[in-house]
Amino acid sequence: QVHVVESGGGLVQAGGSLRLSCAASGSTFSINVFRWYRQAPGNEREFVASIISAGDTNVVDFVKGRFTISRDNGKNTVYLQMNSLKPEDTAVYYCNAVSRGLSAWGQGTQVTVSA
Repeated sequence: QVHVVESGGGLVQAGGSLRLSCAASGSTFSINVFRWYRQAPGNEREFVASIISAGDTNVVDFVKGRFTISRDNGKNTVYLQMNSLKPEDTAVYYCNAVSRGLSAWGQGTQVTVSA
């Protein structure tokens, strides 16, 4: 079983940066992929970025060039570096880990970008 906990959200001005962290615990050796999603009020949850066990990454087009996903295997932690933030990036950001076909979600961390 895997558990994930997000941290690093907060309030930032447009153009600023934040780094989100997703700390995994439990059977972390079996995690195949980590994904970041976000959900703004009134909107559906949307995919943002992913990183697989081999290290390959994928970032959705609307944040490409601004957001970077990375992982520290020694710390069982995945990061989402967010630069040049825009007000439309305001959302609750969720970490998801897939292990042996099961999906673990964190509680989310709020990111608010002021104009």
